[in-house]
Amino acid sequence: MPDPAPSPSAPTNILLIGSGGREHALAWKLRQSPRCGQIYAVNCTNPGLLAIATAVELTIDPRNTLALQRFVVEKQIGLVVIGPEEPLAAGMADAISSTGADGGPGSIAPKVFGPSKQGAMLEADKAFAKEMMRGASVPTADSRTFTDFESAKSYLESREAAQVIKASGLAKGKGVFVPESLAEAIAALERVMVKKEFGAAGKTVVIEERLKGREVSVFALIDGQSIYMLEACQDHKRIGDGATGPNTGGMGSLCPAPAIDARTMAKVEREVLVPMLDALRRENIDYRGVLYVGLMLTPGGPKVIEFNVRFGDPECQALMRKLDGDLVGVMLATADRKLDEIDVGSTPGAAVCVVLASHGYPEKPRSGDVITGLDAAAQVEGVEVFHAGTARDAQGRIVTAGGRVLSVTAIGADRDEARARAYKAAAMIHFDGKQMRTDIGTDVVG
Repeated sequence: MPDPAPSPSAPTNILLIGSGGREHALAWKLRQSPRCGQIYAVNCTNPGLLAIATAVELTIDPRNTLALQRFVVEKQIGLVVIGPEEPLAAGMADAISSTGADGGPGSIAPKVFGPSKQGAMLEADKAFAKEMMRGASVPTADSRTFTDFESAKSYLESREAAQVIKASGLAKGKGVFVPESLAEAIAALERVMVKKEFGAAGKTVVIEERLKGREVSVFALIDGQSIYMLEACQDHKRIGDGATGPNTGGMGSLCPAPAIDARTMAKVEREVLVPMLDALRRENIDYRGVLYVGLMLTPGGPKVIEFNVRFGDPECQALMRKLDGDLVGVMLATADRKLDEIDVGSTPGAAVCVVLASHGYPEKPRSGDVITGLDAAAQVEGVEVFHAGTARDAQGRIVTAGGRVLSVTAIGADRDEARARAYKAAAMIHFDGKQMRTDIGTDVVG
């Protein structure tokens, strides 16, 4: 028979879903909380994360939660943290929240940090997000939605200004195209709708005006009733220095973003977040988690590029280095609708995250290259090295196992000091084919 449910004052055991650099950073910060019990990482082989958490093989299926409920009861899980967008879009938060709903012997319904399936549609369905924004009068780019290639192509041909092509569904950050010409735009449209490179994610396409300005990432905690603004970040997405080459999932980040001031942040809260929360509530959508607002700071004011329903990667790594407070308590307060009772601090200065990517990334990343210098890098003052695409080989060596391999993240009194520390540590890490931008944390856009 399972032990009785833990008391509110007992350490909170945590189940972490996701195993990349974002989740390593979250686990690192969760572990610092005096309320943190055991952290379990689902189906994880990330050696950095497994230095903090215990690996558990567990079938995560929103349609069949029996194995999950057994695990929750056995390990007395009090908090489930869902890192990636895919399980959120699949309804994992709803499924976990209902695991103890029957009230049977030993049943537990753990707190969940992450929005419901309906809430996750803000990221999983860009067409839906646009409709919500229009209904809430949230400033965003003008757009049209298409399910037919020829109609979409005709629309492109009728536009004089440059347009952005977006697969409406989840495409792992690769379904957005910013073409420089009509020919490039049509080619992108063909990749999405004709060649179906992104599968079902490209069944519907959003074509929108190309906004001009400085891009920033704003993060807010939402408990369904209250909003708590976190620091804004700057992301660098293209593979090469000077914002050149193809888009990636992100080659680095800076926190706080110097391009946005307190007055503009208040405007974003007032004109974007408050109306969106009101719109969600009108639709009876229960949103409890973090909302990531991709913004363009245009001459006419901030406009929303897109919403994400989880922490960004690599913005999360910089955010966690700057966060001053009890992350377990913050996430529990978000799940319990008690954000108005907490105060989340931030350490002074800046944080810079430099991503080290593998050979061939983003098109064809290579795995299996041995990584050295991690211990030396970790000794640099103010530095934490978060693992993303790494694994151990048969000899126990840490090797590359994905596109973005490591997130070298440093804090400093200002961004110059943070950059110097991050790059000093990054230079100590070696593996064949290592790719790294040298302008992360500067004013270079993109």
